Amino acid sequence: MTVAPGTRFGPYVIGQLLGLGGMGEVYEATDTRLGRQVAVKVLTASELDPERERGLDREARAVASLSHPHICVLHDVGRHEGRLFLVMERLSGETLARRLERGPIPLPQALAWAADVADALDAAHRARILHRDSSRPTSC
Repeated sequence: MTVAPGTRFGPYVIGQLLGLGGMGEVYEATDTRLGRQVAVKVLTASELDPERERGLDREARAVASLSHPHICVLHDVGRHEGRLFLVMERLSGETLARRLERGPIPLPQALAWAADVADALDAAHRARILHRDSSRPTSC
């Protein structure tokens, strides 16, 4: 279910669709309270069973407690018209897929990026958080 640009999720005004993932859709949005750009991940309906929702609440609290340069900051969790959503730091730059369209990545750069991803996953695992979706689109 696509969310129309201009839709309000509380203080968040939805903008363009940034991407689709295994858990839902990610949109650019504006936080009208703080005047900043954020990313809003709207979870798919299949993610809304009560057990999954309790697990998501626990995970959100754990992720919000993390502070790592290679992990997005989680700002908020909410519900809009029965759908759960997460409000995260809005990252800029290009995806790994887009970068690969320009040609091969030099080995030293690829190794540095892989080390950054591994370091972030290690930090999450030490906090007892499992990513569950460590694919190329979610890692870069």
